Amino acid sequence: TMTAEALSKVIVKGMEEKKASDILVMDLRTIKNTVADFFVICSGNSDTQIDAISKSIEEEVYKAGESSAWKVEGKSNGQWILMDYVNVVAHIFLKEKREFYGLEELWGDAKTTRIR
Repeated sequence: TMTAEALSKVIVKGMEEKKASDILVMDLRTIKNTVADFFVICSGNSDTQIDAISKSIEEEVYKAGESSAWKVEGKSNGQWILMDYVNVVAHIFLKEKREFYGLEELWGDAKTTRIR
């Protein structure tokens, strides 16, 4: 199996394939009591797009030979999809919902890499 870091790169690729915006990789490894090693966060413009992004992530992870997400949750009617790969959690937000949940602020101590 690949490292959490490698898996987060695969997830980023899946997001890029469907033109996700504001892709952010948060390294949580130095933070105590976190649920994962990495969060990969992105935004989409519509529920159709965030759905497409999640499918694209699934495809890329599968192509990389990794097992599928441990759990996938679609929050409040396609405004936020959470894909839990245990060490890495992907968050796909509808643009205007992203600030509302404020994950970036919540994990402000994380080392953050903005992809684009």
